[in-house]
Amino acid sequence: MNANARRVRNQDANPCIEESDGSQNCLNRNNYDKSMCSFYFQRYKECRKYWHNVMIQRRRDGMKPDMPTAAEREEILAALGGKPY
Repeated sequence: MNANARRVRNQDANPCIEESDGSQNCLNRNNYDKSMCSFYFQRYKECRKYWHNVMIQRRRDGMKPDMPTAAEREEILAALGGKPY
């Protein structure tokens, strides 16, 4: 696995692996008919937007690392009562 693929599959660097996998699995099941997978695409887009906003806010607040770790994200989502997207 090359370095870019490892980074994309890294739980600490990519908060939306589950949504990405859902989109890819939907495409595989539906013979790459994108119209059948719009729900999964929208969910992935909302996930990326949510965590991007968290990252921007953490930068503004001077928190490191910019992206919360996988464990921190689980705590954030638990405090919210689930995924907000």
